[in-house]
Amino acid sequence: MRMRRKEWAHRELAVCPYYIKEPTQYRGRWAEQFVRRQPLHLELGCGKGGFISQLASANAQTNYLAIDIKTEVMGEARRKCQAAYEAVGRPIDNLKIMPQEIQVIEKLLAPEDTVERIYINFPNPWPRGKHKKRRLTHTRQLVKYRQFLAPGAEIRFKTDDDELFEESQLYFKTAGFEITYLTRDLHHSDYTENIVTEHEQMFAQQGIPIKFCIAKTPLW
Repeated sequence: MRMRRKEWAHRELAVCPYYIKEPTQYRGRWAEQFVRRQPLHLELGCGKGGFISQLASANAQTNYLAIDIKTEVMGEARRKCQAAYEAVGRPIDNLKIMPQEIQVIEKLLAPEDTVERIYINFPNPWPRGKHKKRRLTHTRQLVKYRQFLAPGAEIRFKTDDDELFEESQLYFKTAGFEITYLTRDLHHSDYTENIVTEHEQMFAQQGIPIKFCIAKTPLW
């Protein structure tokens, strides 16, 4: 279903200093776009920003890129980021939000951008056979991510979808990743770094277990 255009979102994003309307122009030069040179992390499909706003505002020692294809939801993400940073009394100097089609992520990031972590939270499961290649964890996508991931970098992946989770484990292994942590019930696991997303809260209220894993690239 097409999302209704939100004029306020476009107006606010147009004057937002950390929103980048045409991000591909910075391919290979992302480190230069931040005040400090420090580790770079990426969220694929940031949605309304509930996750990235909490994460980035609490971790000044890391730079973040948050991308989503829908400009309308990025307007809501901007508001949540603004509120989160104001709550901790920090300027928004370690975060950039931007529209980008993830299927062509290679247009946004080059090998020299050196991303150390990717977050993929509750992506579209694309259950139909011919559509599975569109999954953000599909081998075809993982191979693209490896072009700009640092040695020993990791992908942190959360989903409510059983089939997507099980098949993604094979995708990771096929693309040369090692799964170093895995749970099929995140909220009853020993993992202590979780940030609850909007979707996650909804699924948890419905009694649906959250699946989570960490997959790492080789150290060489």
